[in-house]
Amino acid sequence: MTSTGGLRPFRMHIPQADLDDLRSRLTRTRWPGRRPASDGWSRGVPAGYLEELAGYWATEFDWRAQEAALNEIPQFTTVIGGQTIHLLHARSPEPDALPLVLTHGWPSSPVEFLRLIGPLTDPRAHGGDPADAFHVVAPSLPGYGFSNPVGEDGFDLFGVARRWAELMSLLGYERYGAQGTDVGSGVAGMLPMVAPGRVTGVHLSGTGAAPPFGPALDPETLPEADRARAQRFNRYRAEGLGYLTLQSTRPQTLAYALSDSPAGQLAWIVEKFHEWTDPAAELPDEAVDRDQLLTNVSLFWFTGSGASSAHAVYEGMRAWRAFDAEQEARREAGQEPRQEGPAGPPTGVAVFAADSTIRSLMDPHGRIRHWSEYGRGGHFAAMEVPGLLTDDIRDFFRPLR
Repeated sequence: MTSTGGLRPFRMHIPQADLDDLRSRLTRTRWPGRRPASDGWSRGVPAGYLEELAGYWATEFDWRAQEAALNEIPQFTTVIGGQTIHLLHARSPEPDALPLVLTHGWPSSPVEFLRLIGPLTDPRAHGGDPADAFHVVAPSLPGYGFSNPVGEDGFDLFGVARRWAELMSLLGYERYGAQGTDVGSGVAGMLPMVAPGRVTGVHLSGTGAAPPFGPALDPETLPEADRARAQRFNRYRAEGLGYLTLQSTRPQTLAYALSDSPAGQLAWIVEKFHEWTDPAAELPDEAVDRDQLLTNVSLFWFTGSGASSAHAVYEGMRAWRAFDAEQEARREAGQEPRQEGPAGPPTGVAVFAADSTIRSLMDPHGRIRHWSEYGRGGHFAAMEVPGLLTDDIRDFFRPLR
């Protein structure tokens, strides 16, 4: 796979006509009938909450201010293997900084990492040790944000990892760390396979206890300390997979609603910020900053990423199911499951309060070098508890530089 173009400087500028269209659509939303307030979030996003948040988005949220703040971070686009890749690239003032590629998941974008960039690139200015500095590279996954349109190869995790490896070479980084969350944790985990010897360590967050469409967990077979996380996973499996089932089977049907209704796009994302953030937060914008949340949603809206990311989920799940079927066939034939490559660099995992990740299931042989569990935060840790995640990344990579 070779790049078909060099790095091109990029600045976000959404046409004013698109901003006006967004406000017009929000003010003309055809709202459904309200359910009793006592239903809470059990049927999805409550109408009263979404109406208020949509009203704020239409009349008070300042996209231009957010756009200007984003444009203070150097941005580029390139084309690798026929796929346009957009990235944030913040270099550290420290000459010995370690390059670090951050990979987001769904429903997210590099906006998720905004509160990490300053502390990671310039710890000296944020009360940290300059020896912990990183050069930060935060690409947008294909089909997300300005990494659109999706190329002919579609969305494939190994394909993304290969593109990330070529991107890091294009930036002049031949040795670097990787951090990923949600589907980005899969990309980070595959980077050492496609770029052997170049990745110093892989730090993961936003992981889960088991594959979403697999069997339920039996909490009684687990240590008592892990049972609450197993029960959380079982609730997610029983009640929280509607979004994944739809995107992994009928993304085009969903695409019409997400491309035509900003209120629909807002609800589609906000529900996940309610379900996956710190359980101590009653509302999504109590767990994360409201403007940062709406910046992420706006990016989805302006770039049409609701539709394209749904198709990325579809393609990713098809590949996973094919691999899972192959593994099952090997087991039934009495063969060892196929391994994806030799042992790679050290792995670190950060688990937050809303996560279902269980060490005895993820690391049964005790091979993960660094494991942290926190009583705060959740799936969007970089937005919820950026200080905790920053410190965990620093701690993990400190001996690997």
